[in-house]
Amino acid sequence: MSKILTKDRFYYDPEFVGSPDGRTIRIMSEYYGPLRRLRRKKVADTIVFFGSARIKSRADAKKALVNAGKNGNTKSLNRLKKDLEMAQYYEDARTLAGQFTKWSKGLKGTKRRYIICSGGGPGIMEASNRGAREAGGISVGLTISLPEEQSGNPWITDDLDLKFHYFFMRKFWFLYLAKALVVWPGGFGTLDELMELLTLIQTEKIKKRVPIVLYGKEFWENVVNWDYLVEIGTISNDDLELFHISDSKKDTFNYVTSFIEKHHLKGPNF
Repeated sequence: MSKILTKDRFYYDPEFVGSPDGRTIRIMSEYYGPLRRLRRKKVADTIVFFGSARIKSRADAKKALVNAGKNGNTKSLNRLKKDLEMAQYYEDARTLAGQFTKWSKGLKGTKRRYIICSGGGPGIMEASNRGAREAGGISVGLTISLPEEQSGNPWITDDLDLKFHYFFMRKFWFLYLAKALVVWPGGFGTLDELMELLTLIQTEKIKKRVPIVLYGKEFWENVVNWDYLVEIGTISNDDLELFHISDSKKDTFNYVTSFIEKHHLKGPNF
């Protein structure tokens, strides 16, 4: 039998695979590649943290404010003070990720259940992966290739820094194994992910009811006027039951874990 030369096979040809004609192969690789790694690590399901890449840790926010000192103008100092205020969300995400990790490690079984999963970048994403690592657990990072943005924070478990080109495949993996989601203050990306999630559950494209916590009451009630949407009839009052708004780490932890324990959520969501 003649030796197979890689240059003779289309699937080894980067020019072909990277071309428009190779797009379906690239899309399929962003399904089977992550699936293989997750199976190898025996990850059965996840708890997903969405949130801003711009929220700093308390230590970093304090350092930036101190370094600015008296040389900064009023606008920049006010921005840094707000960063320090928002840093509480980083610290809460870090703590909660650790609590969920310790809880999941205490569960019986051969598979790893309810593993922390983030978007893999800085900010809230970093805080969640960091909290899981500090609690002695593994975590997943679903990173996306973007210009001028960090890809993959250092707290993600080796081999579970899953890098994506396609946003829709990244979103698929956010939701496919998710058994709970905690959504933190964020910008366009966070809002996009949240609204698509709520739409999929509202329209029953996701068959399972998964617990969703919007963390930070002041933020979420300022950003979205949920009651007004009910008032004008664009959503129903029942739609408000799709999520839970919380300001408390303890409340969030209890809400998620009691929901999972009550409903015995297993398997993919689609």
